[in-house]
Amino acid sequence: MTEAIEEFEGANAFAREDLIGRERPLVIRGLVGDWPLVCECLADAGFAARLAAFDSGVPVDAVVMQPEEDGVIGYNADFDGFNYEHHRVPVSKGLQRLLDLAGHERVPGIAIQSAPIAKCLPGFLAGHTLPFLDAGVEPRIWIGNRVTTPAHFDEYHNIACVLRGRRRFTLFAPEQVGNLYIGPLEFAPTGAAISLARLDRPDDPRWPRLKTALAAAQVAELAPGDAIYIPPMWWHHVTSLDPINALVNYWWKFVRSDGYAPPTALGCLMHDILAFRSLPAAEKRAWKTLLDHYVFGEDDPAAHIPPGRRGMLGALTQEQVAKLRETIRRYL
Repeated sequence: MTEAIEEFEGANAFAREDLIGRERPLVIRGLVGDWPLVCECLADAGFAARLAAFDSGVPVDAVVMQPEEDGVIGYNADFDGFNYEHHRVPVSKGLQRLLDLAGHERVPGIAIQSAPIAKCLPGFLAGHTLPFLDAGVEPRIWIGNRVTTPAHFDEYHNIACVLRGRRRFTLFAPEQVGNLYIGPLEFAPTGAAISLARLDRPDDPRWPRLKTALAAAQVAELAPGDAIYIPPMWWHHVTSLDPINALVNYWWKFVRSDGYAPPTALGCLMHDILAFRSLPAAEKRAWKTLLDHYVFGEDDPAAHIPPGRRGMLGALTQEQVAKLRETIRRYL
């Protein structure tokens, strides 16, 4: 049995402080309900024209799938490639293609993905902002028809704001990874590893543990103006439900009190697989103990060391971080 995602009441009072330290997803109804392209309630053609008016002409990434793929982004039948064609087009051209297909059955799945708004739709930013986020957090736009992105995770905090159409978000806590049948880490159609299991086919015998994941899932359907906060590392499966959909999202990492912003850790995960996965069981247990002690444990592993000698276990200056990165590069 899935559960509804917790919702925030009173979008006008929402602030960045409501997210600091938060570990679970949150739906913020009406967070961007005052954005012009939301509150004007335009028909599809009017919406597309208004959005296209901001187009700078810069090409953005777009994928096109054949109708038989049901709009689900994934791998081809031989698993040696992906089930879509990749294109680079201006936003306005993509919007026109979506309008042309909107009244037809069994249309190709089309998705403009993760397009940086400052480059492709710069004028959009004047009237469509989230003031409580730092100015350096750059928004991206996702536009398409009835397309599904299978469950995947991001390392970053994420607020996704629905601009057009309806979207269904199905979220899984990080510990559900073993029940989601994740594909290759380094060969993924979205750039992030995805679940190979179709959520709409829970009885597929290839994925017997999928039902366990679905029983723990959190689900919300968002309308234009609504937003959702997705914590880092939470798996999210996103289905667009209408002929023309648009979503704006913001990714960021919180900066530590000493000013240090942790870098991406996916490369560390891949390196750990190479370093530890094939070791004998006793060695793997020993390394797991060290990682739990120094990285994942709640206790301070350097509490007994004088503050000035804690090295990488203490507060770091930018210069110290640079030196440590050079040391790590030498080890690698």
